[in-house]
Amino acid sequence: MVTHILIAIIAICVLILAILVDFLLGDPSPNNPQKYTHKLHPTVLMGKLTRMLEPKLKNPNPKIEKLGGVFLGLIIIIAFTLPVYFGLLLIYTWLGLIFYALVAVIILKLTICIKLETDWAKAAAKALESEDLTEAKKYSHFSRRDSKDLTCQQISSAVIESMAENLIDFKLSPILSYMFFGVSGAVAFRAINTLDGMVGFKDPEHIHVGWFSANLDTIVNYVPARFTAVLIVLASAIIGEDYKNAWAIAKRDHAKTPSRNHGWPMAAMAGALRLQLQKPGQYILGEPTEPLTPNKILSALRIRNTAVILCVLLALPVIMLIRLFFFPY
Repeated sequence: MVTHILIAIIAICVLILAILVDFLLGDPSPNNPQKYTHKLHPTVLMGKLTRMLEPKLKNPNPKIEKLGGVFLGLIIIIAFTLPVYFGLLLIYTWLGLIFYALVAVIILKLTICIKLETDWAKAAAKALESEDLTEAKKYSHFSRRDSKDLTCQQISSAVIESMAENLIDFKLSPILSYMFFGVSGAVAFRAINTLDGMVGFKDPEHIHVGWFSANLDTIVNYVPARFTAVLIVLASAIIGEDYKNAWAIAKRDHAKTPSRNHGWPMAAMAGALRLQLQKPGQYILGEPTEPLTPNKILSALRIRNTAVILCVLLALPVIMLIRLFFFPY
């Protein structure tokens, strides 16, 4: 029983330390793709392997290409998850719990991205405040849109939408995956999410080969997305934003986005900040009750940070309980 309690305490420390390491070191910026720290990041390696395998699995027959998409998804997930699982198992078995914890912290941190987005959000708000659109446009690509003709308000909207969307993909879902399935679970989620970002589109090039990855990402994010919206509402109540409107807009507008999941946190964020978020030609979320100023980016950042803290606090007792009976590597 003592060993199980120690394992549970170590598991909690791994999560907390992984987040602290991210706050201290962050992630390599994609604006500097030539750096080795960027080239060797697991998410980048997942993307490169996906890009290499995808053409080999294309086929004129849609059914065969969909089957190829299944193989593509499974190969990427297995190629990164199994080495982590068995590697951590061997480290724990032969080197002990402390060495396991050190390696686990590093790997888990690589599935979480908080500091990089924080720095970019602050930089975008600063650039927009000084009306430097050229500088501000560097930070609008989070939401996969062409920044060439974006206005100040559209850039602010893009950054806020991205923070709400990424709250699921790069923060809460990895934490929840770790909570239930350990470090290898967080890595598996990162592989699924990367696959969706690489091939999970409905354009003619990816509609068949990416269907499995897109649907798998939708399934694994189904509960986290709605949980994220709830946390945004709670975070809004804690820091004095409009939590009632956050929930009302989340319920009303979540289905307006192409994604079945990402509309929940984006609509909740729009409601909490009492503003309108939009991707021209695709969706409009919320009401323009208050102007979309650069300061709203910083308000969204405070909501996001509070939601992350709430998620961690809720995860800790669950991690303790699970590790008392089961130790997922």
